[in-house]
Amino acid sequence: MEENTVEDKSTETRTGTAPEIGQSGPTDPAALRRTERNARIAVTIFPLLVIAGGVIGFIGADSVSTLAPTIPWGLGVIMFFMGVTLTLPDFTRIAKRPWIVALGTGSQFIIMPLAGWAIAQVLGLPPALAIGVILVGCAPGGTASNVVTYLAKGDVALSVSITTVSTLLAPLLTPVLTLWLAGSYMDVSASAMMVSIVQTVLVPVIAGVLVRALFSRLIDLLGPVLPWLSTIAIAYVVAVVVAGSAGSLLSAGALVLVAVVLHNGVGLALGYLVARAVGLDTAARRALSFEVGLQNSGLASSLAATHFPTEPTAALPGAVFSVWHNVSGAILAALFARRPIED
Repeated sequence: MEENTVEDKSTETRTGTAPEIGQSGPTDPAALRRTERNARIAVTIFPLLVIAGGVIGFIGADSVSTLAPTIPWGLGVIMFFMGVTLTLPDFTRIAKRPWIVALGTGSQFIIMPLAGWAIAQVLGLPPALAIGVILVGCAPGGTASNVVTYLAKGDVALSVSITTVSTLLAPLLTPVLTLWLAGSYMDVSASAMMVSIVQTVLVPVIAGVLVRALFSRLIDLLGPVLPWLSTIAIAYVVAVVVAGSAGSLLSAGALVLVAVVLHNGVGLALGYLVARAVGLDTAARRALSFEVGLQNSGLASSLAATHFPTEPTAALPGAVFSVWHNVSGAILAALFARRPIED
């Protein structure tokens, strides 16, 4: 989920069950068990809410599809809520481990775009679906990666740092990569896409950071509610996207699902292998696996719907990815959590 949400390695999460990343978490066993239980509930319910959004969009396609112009606003709400969870330690942490953050961010913007293009080629996807898959690959990391990294006992601080940097770089890298890899399928306006990402991602995130700085006590009080509101916004975006392509969903759905599963799987595997190849510890390997494999697919859907309005199926891969990467992430996190971190 695009677009979805955790934070501190030993604390809780951006799912609304956790304190902020710079804070110390619960130390007694009962509190830790409650924290982990709340995180598992969140990571289970979030995909269900997104699936429900897709079902509503499909069943009520005629009515819901009329809301297509509001998709960028829905994404802006999601990114605003991401912004209000960012604190000063999130940014200082980047300065402390710049090369690891750069490795994770670089891996994400190299592996996922190229994997999306390769999968489109291998499966012989029609142009609209190919663009949708490539857009997912060119998007920054999704905040769902922070949730599952926490559940997997991975390095959540590193996960949050990479998500933050990739989101801030998205206005530049996402349009350029999309133009390079998808330009042969359709005309891609990198400049228009850049403006869209600034408006729907960068501005809301910065606004959220400012609100957090000015009204930190209020945000702390509202903390448990905000991520659920973000999830509702994600489900809303998925519903509208699915409604717009409901006519072709039955015919293209299986092909899209195969492409999404392959894309997500390649990202998860290669992210882990890259981290292992450079000698990072187990917790960091798990973080990079999720950072590379889990994308801000809500942004991909929004960009597809905005810049390719005559090709509604272009937004479909992002909608399917929004559901699938939460399911696969939760499963892999459970498997990781059962394996001890020996280093």
